[in-house]
Amino acid sequence: MIVGSPPRGASVSPSTHGEPVLVRLRLIGQMEAWTLTSQNVLPSGRKTRALLAVLALSSPRPVLRGKVAEMLWSRRPEEQARASLRQEIHRLSEALAQVGAQILAINRDHLALRPGTVWIDVEEILRATPERASPLTLLDGDLLEDLDGVDPAFDIWLAGERERLVDRARVLAEQLLREKTDSASVIVAAQQLLAIDRSHEGAWRALMRAYAERGERGMAIHAYERCRSVLADQIDAQPSEETQLVAAEIRAAAPLSRPAPPAAPAPPDQRFPMRTPLRTEPRSEVRPTALRGGARVGVLPLQLIGTTEMEAHLSIGLADEITAALARFRWMFLVSSNALARFASQTRDEAAIRRAFNIDFLLDGSIQRVPDAVRASLRLLDLRAGNQVVWSRRFDRAAKDLLTLQDDVAAEVVAQIEPEILMIEGQRLAARPLTDVTAYELVLRALPLLSRLDRAQFMQAGELLRQAITLEPDYAAAHSWFAFWHIFLFGQAWTADPAAVMAEAGRLANRAISLDPQDARGLAIAGHVRAFLHGRLREALVLHERALMVNPNLVMAWALSATVFAYLGELDEAERRMRHCKKLSPLDPHAFFYDTALIVVALLKHDHAAAVAIGREVSEMNPAFSAACKPYLAALGHLGRTEEAALVRLRLLSIEPDFSAARFIELSPFERAEDRLHYLAGLRLAGLADG
Repeated sequence: MIVGSPPRGASVSPSTHGEPVLVRLRLIGQMEAWTLTSQNVLPSGRKTRALLAVLALSSPRPVLRGKVAEMLWSRRPEEQARASLRQEIHRLSEALAQVGAQILAINRDHLALRPGTVWIDVEEILRATPERASPLTLLDGDLLEDLDGVDPAFDIWLAGERERLVDRARVLAEQLLREKTDSASVIVAAQQLLAIDRSHEGAWRALMRAYAERGERGMAIHAYERCRSVLADQIDAQPSEETQLVAAEIRAAAPLSRPAPPAAPAPPDQRFPMRTPLRTEPRSEVRPTALRGGARVGVLPLQLIGTTEMEAHLSIGLADEITAALARFRWMFLVSSNALARFASQTRDEAAIRRAFNIDFLLDGSIQRVPDAVRASLRLLDLRAGNQVVWSRRFDRAAKDLLTLQDDVAAEVVAQIEPEILMIEGQRLAARPLTDVTAYELVLRALPLLSRLDRAQFMQAGELLRQAITLEPDYAAAHSWFAFWHIFLFGQAWTADPAAVMAEAGRLANRAISLDPQDARGLAIAGHVRAFLHGRLREALVLHERALMVNPNLVMAWALSATVFAYLGELDEAERRMRHCKKLSPLDPHAFFYDTALIVVALLKHDHAAAVAIGREVSEMNPAFSAACKPYLAALGHLGRTEEAALVRLRLLSIEPDFSAARFIELSPFERAEDRLHYLAGLRLAGLADG
């Protein structure tokens, strides 16, 4: 790059804020910062650079100082982290002082870059459009590739930002590819898309077809071989049947069956004037879940009750934040909160909203000022059940920290209403005849049967999931939930061939994430298969962390990742994740499954009384869940509570008649010998037979 010039030929966009651009900041690849007079103002310290990167990628929104401190010094006490942050702010201010003008906006609670004063390459990519797609050429490396390892919390945040950037570029590149018709343009567009996402099978197929149409069949076959190699390296998968068919046609020199051209946009349906899903467009080879069916959800801007102008902004911002967070769940269809705004300012008529947008569930509520706090009261209405209130919650937060209120409330609301909607949808479908059903409907029918752990109903759930996969072999969610079903089949010892169940669970989980690598639940389930069934704990952690990057509000991912940390003996981290899990969803319908990790953590911390208390609570939620009985029983053994231990042992053996100390040793996923021995000693003290 020429010093002092925009990276790789990109032009510096004029400021939209009326202020001149003073610094050009490159975040893709090696981080760089130049003034208009070619002065290098990049700070020397990695933490200082990381601070600048956080401010740049959050721009124009300010960032809470506390969040930055936690992100960059996650292993330090809060006061030490804040003190370190103050030092880095001073260093950053010194580095940028050469500009000769104020770029940082700093107050007691927030940090920000002054709008319009910094040109940022990432912003150019995020603002790119099909008509102005040249900024895609800026994406020629990883985001902040020289800042890995600054801090574990920063690494997780950075991975999420990388995913966000690549997703945005991928969606635009996919759109550009769809618009190309002649083979030469298709080749260029496909190669651009593959530069962003090497495992994009749709782009590989387009490239293969384009080469074949130009008579370059050798290049087409070479593209297929590269596709196969990339998929094997990156996601341990083979090309899909569709891709293999294209390759076979090319090898046979048969006429290519061209995909149908994209249909012209349908005229707007007056019943759905502004209805758009708020999720990035799925890859062309993956059929989006929303097309199979899905709950249609809308979020109204919150009603204002005696609030100031600042809370008025929060009303809209909170609705947008909740809508965007819900859109991370693949099975929901979201109506833009902007589309609902006119109803929020007029009648808030639920019947009119349902008629206009065909919404199934509507989240509504209010914001009001109370002494020293802001109160957000929210409720979820089932519009198909006569506007029945199916969930409600009140949140009180300090009035001085509205940004934190918005983030925290949105996270908790989303984590709590998603399983509620899933359960309601399953119950509604269960009441209908089992005729002319879709794979989506079969999956939803299976879920309540699975979680009850009644053996006959559980087996029925497995058959429904098997039918869903037969009906739609490329449906990622069906594969994920069927893998989840196999975990319980193994864990409850309801199989005569455990090895076959373990292998099938692994196959299903791998297939699910190859079909939809952006489905957080699929990643979390695959991680649990790796950990619980196969004992590959560090591989499991990678999948869980990716799930949390994709959807940080998925309770399942927090709980299952906590379980892996318990297996590893990192009990404080396991406990921290479970606390966050309980904060997100205190009364989760699947708490019997998730809270078992809390029993294990208390047992391994030798807090046997706490383990027994949690064990009792979990057993009351679902007495048929054998996994919760085991640490509960071991804690009772260490406490010498023989009568209660006898009852729990009897319940456990009624579910798993062959469970013994030897069986525990055989299946134990715990990495530390002292943890295995402590657990085993408790089971023996509780009267469990050795073999």
